[in-house]
Order: sequence, then structure tokens, then C-alpha cells
Amino acid sequence: MPTVPSISPATGNPTTSTFIHTLDCNFVDNAGRTLLLRGVNLSGSSKTPVDQPSYILDNFWEAAENGGKNFIGRPLDLDDGSADVHLARLRGWGFNMLRFPITWEALEHEGPGVYDYEFMDYTVRVLRKCKEYGFKVYIDPHQDTWSRFSGGSGAPFWTLAACGINPRNLTSTQAAIIHSEYPAPYATNPASLPAMVWSTNYGRLFSQTLFTLFFAGRDFSPKCIIDGKNIQDYLQEHYIEAMGQMADRIRDAGDLMEECVIGWDSMNEPFEGFCSWEDLNANPTKQGSTLKKGSAPTPAQSFRLGMGVAQTVENWNFGTFGPSKNGTIIIDPKGDKIWADPSVEDVNGVHPKWGWKRDPAWKLGTCVWAQHGVWDLETCNVLRPDYFRYLPKPHKPINGYASPAEGESTIVEFVEHYWRPHWQLFAKRIRASHPEAIMFIQPPVFAPPPTIEETGADGLNGRCAFAGHYYDGLTLITRHWNWFNADALGVIRGKYSTPIQAVKIGERAIRKSLQEQLGILKSDTLTLGPYPTIIGEIGTPFDMDDKRSYGWTDDGKYRGDYSRQERALDASLNGADGTNAINYTIWSYCPDSSHQWGDGWNMEDLSLWSQDDIVFRQPTAADSSALSLTTLGPSEAWSEIMSRWKENPFDFLTDGARAVKAFSRPWPTKVVGKPSNIQFDIGSTSFKLTVLVRSQDKLNEDGIEEKDPATEIYVPLVHYAHPRLLPSQESGLSGTEEDTLDDREAQVAPTPSEVSTSTTPTLTNATLGWYGLTEQPDVLDIEVTVSTGRWSIHGQTVKWWYEVPQSGEVDREYTLEIRRKEGAIKTKDSAICESWFEQFCPDLCPEACCVM
Repeated sequence: MPTVPSISPATGNPTTSTFIHTLDCNFVDNAGRTLLLRGVNLSGSSKTPVDQPSYILDNFWEAAENGGKNFIGRPLDLDDGSADVHLARLRGWGFNMLRFPITWEALEHEGPGVYDYEFMDYTVRVLRKCKEYGFKVYIDPHQDTWSRFSGGSGAPFWTLAACGINPRNLTSTQAAIIHSEYPAPYATNPASLPAMVWSTNYGRLFSQTLFTLFFAGRDFSPKCIIDGKNIQDYLQEHYIEAMGQMADRIRDAGDLMEECVIGWDSMNEPFEGFCSWEDLNANPTKQGSTLKKGSAPTPAQSFRLGMGVAQTVENWNFGTFGPSKNGTIIIDPKGDKIWADPSVEDVNGVHPKWGWKRDPAWKLGTCVWAQHGVWDLETCNVLRPDYFRYLPKPHKPINGYASPAEGESTIVEFVEHYWRPHWQLFAKRIRASHPEAIMFIQPPVFAPPPTIEETGADGLNGRCAFAGHYYDGLTLITRHWNWFNADALGVIRGKYSTPIQAVKIGERAIRKSLQEQLGILKSDTLTLGPYPTIIGEIGTPFDMDDKRSYGWTDDGKYRGDYSRQERALDASLNGADGTNAINYTIWSYCPDSSHQWGDGWNMEDLSLWSQDDIVFRQPTAADSSALSLTTLGPSEAWSEIMSRWKENPFDFLTDGARAVKAFSRPWPTKVVGKPSNIQFDIGSTSFKLTVLVRSQDKLNEDGIEEKDPATEIYVPLVHYAHPRLLPSQESGLSGTEEDTLDDREAQVAPTPSEVSTSTTPTLTNATLGWYGLTEQPDVLDIEVTVSTGRWSIHGQTVKWWYEVPQSGEVDREYTLEIRRKEGAIKTKDSAICESWFEQFCPDLCPEACCVM
């Protein structure tokens, strides 16, 4: 590890004990230890107001047209006692990092420049609560397919009106699929929304248009002027300033920056819209990140549909073997247009509600692309099929890219030409409020980052991390853990000449492939420089196989059995272990998750915990109905959960959790040196950590407020619990039995040594009355073996001390291994079964069998 600087590379100010550096491809604390930051997105529920999940149509449009609803209560309720319970659970699972989604709508829903400071102040209170529990946080300005009012999340309603859109006709034109109106506004059945079909909105007219206007309006829609500005500048300035206002509020709190909030994303999963589209008469044949499922109009067909003209379009299925064309369907808008009627603004172009003035050259009621000569309204023919393929000429040079020579055309590179300039504007505004902010770089899904200048107000300035996303797409879309999979990243990056070469057969080959794909994302970071990698979203659906685990199939036989989800999630998170040693934030944790509606947004169901998986008491023969959060009042329910927290930490950490053994896994949180290999076998609970230690890894102990700092490994109670915490049939002891055991002495190789004190953040809320995660003795039942040094146990943490080579000495590798003394804890999720294929040929294809 290079010597940790005593001053910030961004500001030149002295660093504090809580400062996190981004150097040597890692997050690093102020003493020089490598940090692994792992946690969750808190929360997927933040996409919608508390009382308006995506499936509710009642008052959906009316409230929006009158200034929208506030988001107070997201992501946690600070008034009913539940926030402490949720955060205590997350810390108990070992997490130390939160990605914190905030939507533009939550900040500016009442109109352009009208900010919801009450929600911002509430957010500051939530962040302070996160700080109490020792979390680091980075803010995620979240969006999906632009807005709640186009079937996703993110932008406020008024942005649609600003772009000349009538959103009440998005469903009839299939310019977007909206959950609460599915399949039709006059005959809704939102529970029937197909899995992940919301993401097909990226292939539909609304999202394709809005993102083009937002990122590239000056080039491709120069007539779209509002309040004297091109729509690109109008939208970007409002978006960036709304987030800047939130950053100001966090700064003004005075106790959050660096101590809790360490940085910002610029936009969740940005989308290129039409930028670089080759032929508007056709959809791309090359595999991309946009899902094909259901109707799939070409841009040309979408233009016509948007003007109310019926079209026959391709229809696609997504099955076990991926997308396949399934004939055609007719979409008939019956004259409905997505373009707002001219009467919504007065004769001078002024909007009576939102107040802007539209330029006379921008005509309402007509497709903006027809107004720019892309297609002809009378013939319905596309006139310029490659309109978005090339930069307009003449074109202002962008970041060192010269204008094309006479007669030449420059092909649009979205990330270089449009995403990066927006990121630079965003970074400059955020750093005006938060000068030390780590900027989390997230270009479009699966796209590598561009080069970015190191210095300057809009540069990296030594404070950066690459924050790409990764999902096992086949499992996510099919809602099934298959015995085969595919190297999706390799297909998109052009690694294979045919998709069949990307097929991976058998669980071992799948796990190897997932780890390799995450390794590629890690290597992408080097384009930016020697910065850390964090996977901003990774996870698996829990409503697999027609909600089998909820007891909705097979007469309830598999209720509570999350073994398939455990295998899928373990495979993904194992990919972040090994030699990758990657940081991540799992999607997601939703305090109001339910079996019926999942995360409350577009039938997604990825929350690690659900209120419907809590069992308040075991039902008796005379009373077969277990209690739940819905059958108890709120205060009674949280009191019940709190009592479990006080009585038995194992029960508290497992109750309501789904596939908990997959995500609450051992890992090094702080390392003297670098973690060079992390191996964990979920079935046997065997854990092995290898660290690489060099002479430059000598710690600066004065940099932190901690005595005798060590390498620290989180050891999850859910895998390694002491028998006294387990059900009586396993331990013979009651989980509430009074603890009279003495503290363990430190274990040393080869001789004993004194236990040092720890200042690792603990659960500090005194009302919980239990500090077992770090202080209670004998919560773990483990055997620890080290190749050198000494170690000791502190709650769910093992501390390990060893020598650092002197200057001039060779690098060293040390190992630490952990096992549970009495073997793996058996639960319903523990049966990790091999597929029939793996049972048939376990030795034939342990890793290399990739092609059927």
C-alpha cells in the first residue's frame, strides 16, 4: 500500500481519522489498512412515496398533476421504532456500507425550482441514524426508465410536461408500460405484470426520447427551447441543482460528511436513448443491455404509434434459453398521441401550472422528431434513418475530440460525447458542497468507464471509485436458478463469435463464469486509474418458481425454503470473493417488502428481508395462523421483534431474512496489506483468507483513533453461532439462558498474547439493551488457524495481528482459516443440491464444460 497521504488530494486539507482514501485500487483507512465496504441499497422502496407503491392507480395522475406527493418516511420510518431494528439487523449481518437511493422527484416534485426541504431535512435525520450504527453511505440519484410516470422511477412529473408529453397516453401507444395501468387503464391487473417487463421501456419511445433530450438535446433537438434554454440544459440544470440542494443540506448538518456520507453516484443506470442508433427502421440485432420481452417496436414504428397510428410489431418471449421472437402483435392507439395538446399552454407558450415559456418553434401536439425532419408525418416514412448515428456538423470539440474534417462524420460515442460532460457538470456542483466527495463512476450498464481528467473542479482529484452494476440476468428474468447460464458480459463485449459459445453448464462452471465477469468489471476501473471497484447493485429475485418459497405452489410444501435463492445469491457474491475481493452493495433491503407485491415497485422482489417471512410465534395445532406485522399493530409488532433482539441475536438476525447464509458471509473488513484471495464454502462454513503484505503496508497508527489496529474479519453469527443460541434440539440450551461465560482469551500462533481493545463501530442505541454483536462473549463457535501472528475474538469480529516486512524484505503471504467447531448449522436452506447434469458428470466438467 503506498504511504497514506496526510492531506486530501482533492482539497489539500489535513485528513481526519474517519477519512477514507481511494488509492492502490482500494478503499483505504487513514492508518493505511485496505477496507472492504459491503452492504445493501437502502432502499428499493425509496422509488415511490410511502402511500403510492407502483401498483396503485388511485390518485396516481391527479396527485402528480397538482404537484406530487412527498417521500417522507423513505427509506425508514423514524417515528415508530422500526428504523433502529432495521439498521441493527443490517449491522448484525456484517454490512458496513449503504447505497442510499434518492429520486429527483423526491426533491423537486412541486415544480421547477421548488424544493422539498422538509424531505431533505428528514433525509438528514435518517442519515444521522445510519451514522449511529457505523455505516458509511454514498448517495444514489436513482432513476429507472426516467420516471414513476413512465413506468419507472426518478424524475418529477413536470419534466414530462416540459418535454411536451401527455403521459396519460403512454399505455395506449405502448410508449411505456406503467405498472398501475397494466395491462390497460380500463381493466387493470397489476399483479399480472411479467417479470422485468418494466425494463423493456428502455426500448420504447418515451425513454428513448427523454434520455436523448436530456443528454443530447442541443445536438439532436435544437428546436426544443424552453425558458430560453435548450431542453438538454433545462433538464440537466434542474436535475443537478436538485441534487446539489440535497448535498447542501447534508453539508449544513455539520456531522455527516466523511463521518457517514463519503460520496455520490451521478445517476443510476444512465441510458443513451437514440444516441448512436444505426438505422431507425430496425432494432439492433447485436445483444445489448435492453431486454426484449413482449412487444418490440422499431423506432420508426414507435414514432407512428406516438402519433396515434396503429402498427404491427414483433413480439418476443424470454424463456429458459433467452429471448426468442414469437410472431407479431397489433398495437392500435386508436388515435391517442403521447404529444401534449397545444391547449395545455397559452398562446404565448406559458404553462399555467409550471410557469415555463416554450419557444414558438417547438410545436406541441407533434412528434419532436418529425419537427426535426427525422420522419414525415404524411407518409410516415423515416427520412433520416441514421439521424442519431453521427454528431451534427459543425460540432463543438468535446474534451479533446476535434471536430471532423470536411466531408467526414464522427460516429456518436455516447459515453464520451454525452455522459462524461454531464458527469463533469454534476461532479463540479456536488464538490461545491462536498469537496472531499468520492465520485462513484457509473456509465450505462455494462459499459466501461471513459478516461476522465484527474485534476480540476470537474476531475477525479484522487477521489473516485468505479461503481458498475452486475446481475445474473438469466436468473433475474426467468425467476429460476438454472443448471446452465451464459457469460452475458462476454456476449455484450463481443467476446464470442456465436452466443452458444458463452453457455456455461453446471453450477461450478456458472460460479467460475460469474467470478470472471466481475473480474472484468474490476479491470475496467483501471481506465480511470488505480481506484477501487464497488458493484453498486447485485442480487437475486426471491419470488422464484411462481413464488414457491412463499407457499404459493405445491400445497405450501416449500414455504420458507429459500435454498434455490441461496444458491443463486451465493454464486453471485462468491464472484466478488476469490482474487477479486470486490466491494458491493446488494439490491436491496425494503422495510415494507411483502410476498404479494415484493418490493412495492413493478413486481420486483429482491429484498433480503420481508415482513411476511417473520414468524412471531410457532402456530399450535389448535391455532394454525402465525402472527405477522399485519395481524399485530405497529407498536406491538416492533416490540415483539425488539424482544427477540434482546433475547437471542441468532433469532433476530435470521427471522424475516431470506437466503441469509448467502449474503451474511465472512469477509475481511480491514486488512493490513491486501486481501489476495477470499474463499468461503457455504455448505461446510470453511473460510480461508490470504493476505499479501509488503513493506509499504506498515501502518500509520497515528492516523486513526484506535489502539493496536489489526486486520479484522467479520464472522457471521448466522453461520458460526454458539450452540447456546440455537434451538434447543441443536444445543440443549435455551436461547434466553443467562450468559455466565467468561470472555475468551486471545488465541496466538504460536503463543498466547494480550487481547487489544477495539473501536469498531457497535450498535450504540441504548434502548436496544443488547450489545452482543461486538461485546457479548461466546456468540461464535469457531476454530481459527493462522499461518503466523496472533488473533482474538470480539463478538462477530476476529482480529489478527502479524508482522509487516521491513524495507527491502520480500513480500509475504499469510493465511487465516475459520471453521465452526460443531459443523455447519442445518437449516431448510442448507440443502445445496447439484443438478442432474452435475450428478451425472461431476468429474467430466468441473470447470471447463461450457458448450452444450
